[in-house]
Amino acid sequence: MNSLINKMQNKEEVFYINHKMDNKLSDEITKDHIEDAAKRLLRFSPYIKEAFKETTHTNGIIESPLKEIPNMKKRIEEYTSSNLNGRFLLKCDDSLPISGSIKARGGIYEVLFIAEKIAMENGMLKFEDDYSILNEEKFKKLFSNYSIGVASTGNLGLSIGIMSAKLGFNVTVHMSNDAKKWKKDLLREKGANVIEYDGDFQVAIENGRKHCLNTVNSHFIDDEDSLTLFLGYAVAAERLKLQLENMNIFINDENPLMVYLPCGVGGGPGGITYGLKQIFKENAHCFFAEPVEAPSMLLGILTGLYDKISVYDIGLSCRTLADGLAVGRCSKLVSKFCGNLIDGAFTLQDKRLFDYMKMLYESEGIFIEPSATAGFHGAYYLNKNLKDVKNIENAIHVFWSTGGQMVPLEERQKYLNNY
Repeated sequence: MNSLINKMQNKEEVFYINHKMDNKLSDEITKDHIEDAAKRLLRFSPYIKEAFKETTHTNGIIESPLKEIPNMKKRIEEYTSSNLNGRFLLKCDDSLPISGSIKARGGIYEVLFIAEKIAMENGMLKFEDDYSILNEEKFKKLFSNYSIGVASTGNLGLSIGIMSAKLGFNVTVHMSNDAKKWKKDLLREKGANVIEYDGDFQVAIENGRKHCLNTVNSHFIDDEDSLTLFLGYAVAAERLKLQLENMNIFINDENPLMVYLPCGVGGGPGGITYGLKQIFKENAHCFFAEPVEAPSMLLGILTGLYDKISVYDIGLSCRTLADGLAVGRCSKLVSKFCGNLIDGAFTLQDKRLFDYMKMLYESEGIFIEPSATAGFHGAYYLNKNLKDVKNIENAIHVFWSTGGQMVPLEERQKYLNNY
């Protein structure tokens, strides 16, 4: 352990197998909990279809494509001087409707959860109703009496800010110094109140909690400790299973699933991991990817201290160009429910994130944010370190792309030209 921490302190790229992994699911989160979340999203689909025209073709279901990326596979093989087995697929959460990132899952789900609860408590909504009525002015008037707050490095704030403002809530997004200007500008344009901090995510979330405590009828969506967020992310697993089956891919002993998830505080990758393990059990292998300056989940797993230790404690800065991953301390909730489910974690330099961003754009014509490319180095690490895994030559590699569609064109060009 000490040698690995020394490498992390020296900002070296590392790969770690989680020896605490046992695939045992908690009794506190069952299949029924995740199915309940899926049903809630279905109930809201008529409203989403009406309120967000970009979801018309999916009938108000917020979901992303699953694409095979053979050209990118070749580029990764060239880049790493490796022969990589299996099929390479991209889970395109960068193109999720409404807010263009993985946060459109958990973040939007929790806002809908809150809206449904308030509307029902006020006798204005029943489960059997057509939820498109939520687009009526009387609901906007109702929700205007309530506030929603969140702390974010960027994408979670976009998801919660856009959906909350659309419903009529007073929404405040507390943003760390890592957040990009265009994300703050877009939030304000959509009607959210944005409070900026000189400090990192930890400063933003602590201030966000205090702000909500001092605000009447306020709900704080806590990225470090929200089961509702977690369940929203977990719904993705069953949807991925159906997409794989539609491609005639069936996960089993002969065809293991390898999933690579960029990780910030851990809510998104944690929820998805929990859902995948519930469905595929030992045939799903989930690996978290983090920047060398902000390996909060890896550090938590490695030391067994999880949210009780920060990357600052080992001399790292938490400064990274991957704004969505710039988190110094991992989620308490994800630590509790997924510490024994995560197969491993790895780190990579910022430069590599931009290398992979360019490779994907050039080989497949797909643009994603630098932070969303973090998982691509995982297949190389597995090829190098896990050659004895049963049937790894038949592995289905899914790289979870976590954001990118909302990036303005001029920002995309800066990314592609300057790094």
